Amino acid sequence: MTSKIMYLNCVGVPAYDQTFAAVAAAYRARGVDVTVASLDPQVGAMDHLEYRVYETLVARDVMLAARQAAREGYDALALGCFYDPALDEARQAARGMPVIGPCQAAIETALRLANRYSVIIGRRTWQEQMHRTIRRYGFDGQLASFRSLGLGVTEMVARREETERRIVEQARRAVDEDQAEAIVLGCTLEVGFYQTVQDIVGVPVIDPAIAALKCAEHAAELRRLCHWQTSQRWSLQPPPDDELKRFGLLQAPYRFGARIEVPPG
Repeated sequence: MTSKIMYLNCVGVPAYDQTFAAVAAAYRARGVDVTVASLDPQVGAMDHLEYRVYETLVARDVMLAARQAAREGYDALALGCFYDPALDEARQAARGMPVIGPCQAAIETALRLANRYSVIIGRRTWQEQMHRTIRRYGFDGQLASFRSLGLGVTEMVARREETERRIVEQARRAVDEDQAEAIVLGCTLEVGFYQTVQDIVGVPVIDPAIAALKCAEHAAELRRLCHWQTSQRWSLQPPPDDELKRFGLLQAPYRFGARIEVPPG
């Protein structure tokens, strides 16, 4: 049976849609249909979420996009930002459809392969927010270090050779100086580097864009086979439908900015 996965580019510009579509085409399993979608462009022209202000501005649309994906019958949704923006809100709005955060997925993957991991981040300003998220997930005890590239998201995309050089440098230092046993790339746009870095540093290097996709596939399969889906009790209990109708909330269909249907492999 075919599974349908949506990979959500968590900004309102489609600049990175093709990047995520290439990841899906290369790494998805047989029998999995993947749609890459970006947010409604009315959310703003931000092409990254490095600042909390930008993340807050897109949070509503991430939640609405997850709800729309569930309405359209998708089996799971993967977020395309390592901050895991609005993850709890999206899970609550999606009414059971699994929503996968790449930070959580990547670190869980690393910890199946190693006891200690380091995260390679773009800029030092990302560290506090990511550390808070990691601590909330309960993964901070195995965190060896954060290592910064000194590059923002748009710089990483534009300067790929320099980005790769810096990832290799910081990954080596994380392994040799911080005793990291695995490396997690701390941005979904640090894509395309993991194999080279892994070959050089000799430990698993986890690409969060791939990890999120594969975890979404797995969640979709378990939902079909075992009826395991996002809990709807206590902290994840969704608002009642009659209350949402009374308040006039979450009733209209969400309009994605762009969509790419990844051709079957």
